[in-house]
Amino acid sequence: MHGTLDALLPPTDTFARRHIGPSDAELAEMLGDLGYASIEALIAATVPAAIRTARPLALPAARGEGDVLADLSAMIGRNKVLRSFIGMGYSDTVTPPIILRNILENPGWYTQYTPYQAEIAQGRLEALLNYQTLIADLTGLPVANASLLDESTAAAEAMAMSLNVATVESGAFFVADTCHPQTIEVVRTRASPLGIEVIVGDTAAFDFATPLFGALLQYPATDGRLFDDRAFIERVKAQGGLVTIAADLLALTLITSPGDLGADIAVGNSQRFGVPFGYGGPHAAFFATKDEHKRHMPGRLIGVSIDAKGRPALRLTLQTREQHIRREKATSNICTAQVLLSIIASMYAVYHGPTGLKRIAQRVHGLASLLASGLRAIGVQVGTQPFFDTVKVSGVDADGVLAAAVARGYNLRKVDSSTVSIALDETVTVEEVAVLLDIFAGGRSGLDLGKLDFDTGLGAFSRTSAYLTHPTFSRYHSETEMLRYIKRLEGRDLSLAFSMIPLGSCTMKLNATTEMLPVTWPGIGKLHPFVPVDQAVGYREMFKQLEAWLAEITGFAATSLQPNAGSQGEYTGLLVIRAYHQERGDTHRDICLIPSSAHGTNPASAAMAGMKVVVVKCDANGNIDLADLKARADEHRDRLAALMVTYPSTHGVFEAAIKDITAIVHANGGQVYMDGANMNALVGLVRPAELGADVCHINLHK
Repeated sequence: MHGTLDALLPPTDTFARRHIGPSDAELAEMLGDLGYASIEALIAATVPAAIRTARPLALPAARGEGDVLADLSAMIGRNKVLRSFIGMGYSDTVTPPIILRNILENPGWYTQYTPYQAEIAQGRLEALLNYQTLIADLTGLPVANASLLDESTAAAEAMAMSLNVATVESGAFFVADTCHPQTIEVVRTRASPLGIEVIVGDTAAFDFATPLFGALLQYPATDGRLFDDRAFIERVKAQGGLVTIAADLLALTLITSPGDLGADIAVGNSQRFGVPFGYGGPHAAFFATKDEHKRHMPGRLIGVSIDAKGRPALRLTLQTREQHIRREKATSNICTAQVLLSIIASMYAVYHGPTGLKRIAQRVHGLASLLASGLRAIGVQVGTQPFFDTVKVSGVDADGVLAAAVARGYNLRKVDSSTVSIALDETVTVEEVAVLLDIFAGGRSGLDLGKLDFDTGLGAFSRTSAYLTHPTFSRYHSETEMLRYIKRLEGRDLSLAFSMIPLGSCTMKLNATTEMLPVTWPGIGKLHPFVPVDQAVGYREMFKQLEAWLAEITGFAATSLQPNAGSQGEYTGLLVIRAYHQERGDTHRDICLIPSSAHGTNPASAAMAGMKVVVVKCDANGNIDLADLKARADEHRDRLAALMVTYPSTHGVFEAAIKDITAIVHANGGQVYMDGANMNALVGLVRPAELGADVCHINLHK
């Protein structure tokens, strides 16, 4: 018997063979039932020949899982993982191992769909109800939703809600200049298409000559300081406006709640409740408001109801599927949210309970107070304003301090050329505080920290109201109790670990273990989103590679990885089209054509982008009615901005006339946005750019 090298070294199993479920025999059986001899014959009968791409994808050959993980490990290994005390809404955290292994790394939790079907999601819904309770209690506002995408877009959602609710007939939206800079920029971006005037300024100096329909404050401020803005809040509300406070969730265990300060809305990020940095996400944002405003709240609300047998059951009391009813009148395009991350944050609160959370917050605040005292002792200028976890240092060479900090393995934040801030978190140690003092002392501070006197009082900001009084937050503090609780809830859900879920949703699909493993690697999870770019070389290489592959798959010239949800991809695409028309001087183009079959987020996104929606009819088979499309495009040719089209359509149809559809829009001066939520059906067969699409989003979680 003779062997060959090829036989000795057979090809490594490809990812596709491991993760596309049907075997060859099962494929043959299905094809036989359908009456086709091969997959190629089925595709030929399903996908119109006129839209098929003429060349194969120029992508690397398929790799085995081990090879892919090794390559990715080497790539991510180029990142530099330093200790980051940058703040700006992001803090290092400890994911309790009981949550890390049994939720974040557990397919019984991470493969489920967003819970559109309450009957198969009772465990997940209870965890989300815990999240809502956590947020409502800490913010001091009675109604909270089941999470949003990130703090900045949550603040923008609050602006939109304020515009819809406020009794001021006209006015501007005020943003305190002490808000996180990324939040200010996102609010400005979201305000522009709607014609909203945004005023960024100092609450103490604002003269109210311009009426305000809303205001946004940061609490604590981006540089850590605590301001008592109650007088400003009262004046905004006296005008009929709404006040939003962007708050730090851990700080709220010690400081007065936004509700007690008079806020109408509270937003923020739950990242520091056990969710790693992840270079900026994904993380679950929160949104809470007063009961009278709940119908205007973005996202969804989990409520307690009664099932058919009279037993308590959870359901989506308010949900964004009402976008399908309200269409362009919907106040938000938020469709899904960071469910897995909000569950982690809720379980973090369940595991620690009110006493444990307060203890963590007191330790963080105490070490920040120790740091401030030590800085004063070595002659460094530290403000006298109360703070929670972030110390603002003035009168220094900021670049020099940052360079010295990096040399010691720490990242600090440069506020301006002479100001630095240091944001501590639950992972910080006394030894690290000593190193921070040495950095500012130019070597060794010589301080005995054990002899330093420091004040941890918060004065008028001290919280007096109770929180997390529901028994759930007091029952599960041992690992055994917590494990049983997690498993009990897991057993009430239908996940892809147990069954196929034939729900035609555009949310989570079965992510392979190979894809999930890197999520908790330090090189991925431990990077703060605002570290210097030379510390994220591996991330940048991965982004560049992915962008190039997506451009090849779609046929477009460039790719953005920034939108963090399909709905945000829609919005971003429409803003690109809007900018295209503006650059050409066609500022009057504001009509967006949308088929009646479209997903409800489409018209909501168009309205948010400042466009006016015109509905195009569909025929009995779900195809766009070409005659009606042509009539609508001709009618609005002078103002036509865009067509939004899903391909394959929401009905699962490959419309043979898609090139005629895009040609009609282009002939009338419009651009074509393609919703690529169903891109899996096109990869390697059809390139959106070759269909005439100008912009397309892809749901990468598929």
